Amino acid sequence: MTDQTPLDRAHAAMQADPEDAAARLRFYERLADAELFVLLFEEPRGEQIMPQVFDVEEGRVIVVFDREERLAEFARETVPYVALSGRLVVGMLAGQGIGLGVNLSVAPSSILIPAQAVDWLAETLQQRPTEIEARPEELHAPAGLPEPLLSALDAKLAAAGGLAKMAYLAGVSYAGGARGHMLAFIDPAPGAEGALAQAAGEALTFSGIEAGAMDVGFFAAADPIAARLAKVGLRFDLPQAEAQAQVPSAKPGMDPAQPPKLR
Repeated sequence: MTDQTPLDRAHAAMQADPEDAAARLRFYERLADAELFVLLFEEPRGEQIMPQVFDVEEGRVIVVFDREERLAEFARETVPYVALSGRLVVGMLAGQGIGLGVNLSVAPSSILIPAQAVDWLAETLQQRPTEIEARPEELHAPAGLPEPLLSALDAKLAAAGGLAKMAYLAGVSYAGGARGHMLAFIDPAPGAEGALAQAAGEALTFSGIEAGAMDVGFFAAADPIAARLAKVGLRFDLPQAEAQAQVPSAKPGMDPAQPPKLR
């Protein structure tokens, strides 16, 4: 298989310079964002899944692949599996002393990730920037933010289709003289604030930027501050998701709000 996946490319960059912390962060970000195919011990039972656990020199691991073809090549026979996001996988494994075998023996990104690193990634994915309560007194154009953060925000928000109309990144000044930057979401979908704040937090974390560098706010398009943000802020347009019919009897893991249960 010659086509490289985003995980392959991130892994290659990390291996090219083991001392590059930014490259390691980008690899873990790609892992969290990837759709992973998890090898199961048996077919799912309702909302419960039982991943196949292997004992290796580094400890206990489950095996995952970023392509179905890679899972098939590893298994060499028909096997039960489930597709989950990387963030769901590490979230379910956190604290259980189980690591990840990623693309083992079937791809250039073959790697064993120990349980401690799985726990770290699960904890890192929970970090979020501060949601502001005070309204900014002044707004100005963003300045001094590193390019990796802007690129990460662009990628994260491009994947947040339907969660808000748009977002603006602007410099802010608060009462008392505090200054900083704010990512302001306009017309967020009902209940989407947590997911948007998490996306912003991950962009910060995996860019190697301190969480205090950016606040998060949510505003209606009719709010006067939205017009002020449009004048000075850097605009990000979020894709508008098309309405999709609900599919009954969805497979475990298909609904992010209802992850499958491990047994």
